[in-house]
Amino acid sequence: MNDKALRTLEYDKIITSLCSLAGTTHGRELCSKLKPLSELKEIQKLQRQTTDALSRLLRRGSVSFGGIHDIRPSIMRLKVGSSLTAAELLHISSDLEATLRLKAYGGYTGKDGEEQTEDSLTEYFAGLEPLSPLNNEIRRCIISEEEIADDASPALKSVRRAIKNANDKIHSELSSILNSSRTLLQDNIITMRNGRYCLPVRAEYKSQFQGMIHDQSSTGSTLFIEPIAIVRLNNELRELAIREQEEIEKVLADLSNQAAEHCESLEYNFTTLSELDFIFARANLSRQMKGSEPIFNKNGIINIKKGRHPLIDQKKVVPIDIMLGKDFSMLIITGPNTGGKTVTLKTVGLLTLMGQAGLHIPAFDGSQLAVFEEVYADIGDEQSIEQSLSTFSSHMTNIVKILEQADRNSLVLFDELGAGTDPTEGAALAMSILSHLHRRQIRTMATTHYSELKIYALSTEGVSNASCEFDVETLRPTYRLLIGIPGKSNAFAISSKLGLPDYIIEDAKKRIGEQDKSFEDLISDLEASRITIEKEQDEISKYKQEIEQLKKSLAKKTESLEASRERLLKEAKEQAAQILQEAKEFADQSIRRYNKWLQEGGSIKDMENERGILRERISSSQGSTKKDNSKKGKTPSVKSLKVGDSVNVISLGLKGTVSTLPNAKGDLYVQMGILRSLVNIKDIELIEEEDIIAPGYSKTQSGKIKMSKSASIHPDINLIGKTVDEALSDLDKYLDDAYLAHLPQVTVIHGRGTGALKNAIHAHLKKLSYVKSFRLGAFGEGDQGVTIVEFK
Repeated sequence: MNDKALRTLEYDKIITSLCSLAGTTHGRELCSKLKPLSELKEIQKLQRQTTDALSRLLRRGSVSFGGIHDIRPSIMRLKVGSSLTAAELLHISSDLEATLRLKAYGGYTGKDGEEQTEDSLTEYFAGLEPLSPLNNEIRRCIISEEEIADDASPALKSVRRAIKNANDKIHSELSSILNSSRTLLQDNIITMRNGRYCLPVRAEYKSQFQGMIHDQSSTGSTLFIEPIAIVRLNNELRELAIREQEEIEKVLADLSNQAAEHCESLEYNFTTLSELDFIFARANLSRQMKGSEPIFNKNGIINIKKGRHPLIDQKKVVPIDIMLGKDFSMLIITGPNTGGKTVTLKTVGLLTLMGQAGLHIPAFDGSQLAVFEEVYADIGDEQSIEQSLSTFSSHMTNIVKILEQADRNSLVLFDELGAGTDPTEGAALAMSILSHLHRRQIRTMATTHYSELKIYALSTEGVSNASCEFDVETLRPTYRLLIGIPGKSNAFAISSKLGLPDYIIEDAKKRIGEQDKSFEDLISDLEASRITIEKEQDEISKYKQEIEQLKKSLAKKTESLEASRERLLKEAKEQAAQILQEAKEFADQSIRRYNKWLQEGGSIKDMENERGILRERISSSQGSTKKDNSKKGKTPSVKSLKVGDSVNVISLGLKGTVSTLPNAKGDLYVQMGILRSLVNIKDIELIEEEDIIAPGYSKTQSGKIKMSKSASIHPDINLIGKTVDEALSDLDKYLDDAYLAHLPQVTVIHGRGTGALKNAIHAHLKKLSYVKSFRLGAFGEGDQGVTIVEFK
């Protein structure tokens, strides 16, 4: 594509937005170099990648490319046998951690445990090599860029132990000197000068204090002297420091040798991560501008449905429908100034460039774009004072170049073709230029005010008129593009609304030729008929929508009434059966007591008391059936209850999550924090989950997302029998889902074993920002075999 068209259509601003969405330096480089392509297969490949990445973002959530460093210079040094610094090795480790994170994201399985179908990105994720042993070794040995761990090697540990012992001896000796020479010292402190321990001695006592002078204060009143008694110890300490540095270099050399064995994998990982960053940046741009994948063809057909200019505020831009190349190969757009003609040209040109660069376009699904080898645009005022070119001359210079270079595989866009000179000559030139392009079957769009070009479009096969709608009553454009209808400039109507005297307007109308006047009247009649038809169609569409809504509402009410009737009948039967059972049991008990009293000769008074209890029991049962059940919470039915539902346990006054479905008796387990209790279904109430507004997300009409992760997230995860890498990958995904499900805490089951899995899990939990705390299980929770994790 020619650079002039890219600048004119503001393609560079799209690339700037794309670069801001990339997370890595190399990813931003790839974004900045993105240019429109002309090979259909390559375009479709990029579009498929963008679509698959967007699908993963919507299904799985955002993915972070943070912490990825450009390690290519380090890899080059490894290939020639050089040792890397601690900072370089930590950068490699950071890239490997990002690789592990991305591989886990790419291998995501659905809620039912089924692996997601393969797409164009599966190969990228599958090829990533986390190299966990190398990463773990680097993390074990290097604490930070300035600190190497004591356990990095036995020799280093030994040297540092010797350094500690030497320091202890020096401090012990210096403390003894401090106590014995207080009068000679300026302060009772131990200080360092030139890497050696010294004492601050008063200048007047320097002859009485044996040792080596290393420094003095700015006033000269204090000398920093190394006591003669610790010179040997200080020398030993310096030697140990040199040995420590040697051991550190050996550790770094060993880690570098291990990394050198995986140069190809490290290089592949970095390249793949950068490519994925580039792809997901395109997907994020699509999500940001609510774009869709266009359908490409090589037949020169453009059919953009509700297309929006991506650089105009989404709340203000008016979507337009644009067609070109099927029934007509040339479109001439007319209408008043500021009506949206130029924006229409730029929208078609920019969306074509974006689509051919593998970017989604802000338009409805099913929009079609043609593959063009070149896009030419002559838009805007390009007057050049330096080159002594007028507006007309600069436009004509441009047009000459376009006519020389354009062919059947080009898209040509003209804004105000023929303007800036005598209207008669300008119209004739414009008509000749358009005729030349039309004969060569070059897809062309042009804007104009010339009536001659409107007539040319009406009288020429394969050329169509279009207009930008204008509301004369409000003097405002609607920015709607109407294909097939020529537009009016509305100069007389606008002037009249703005207060120009009627006699001047009438005089102006008389000066228009009869042919021009008839043509303008015809356009006005067509416009009036179109508005009337559109209003009638809108009314019919509204009536259809109302009828459809009434039908749905009636069906919903009928279904609700039927469900309520079945529920009430079922509850009544269950309650009646329960009352009968209780009555039978109480009656049997009462009969047994009466028989016992008759046999034992019981008193009349006891029998009357029993009858009184019976009457109270009957009255209580009758009263309970009359109580208003509306005061109770919503008791769930066995069928409607699901694992993960939020409930309130009435008897305990606690909120929890359903862990198991009810058994035949209606008993089920509910997890309430760390307490897991067996309760009856009658003792629980369902808690309605809140709807959470998702900013910037309008996938549904209401713009709300139901956060129901808890319907499938179990309060514990079993990692026993898995390797550390497998366990951490599964744990990471599980904790993300549990946190999104608003679970207050979860249980991680890792078993006792050797403790390696437990230690790895605890180390991983320390790095997670959303984990508030974690601890080993207490008695009854699983003891040392589980870890309880609490979220923020």
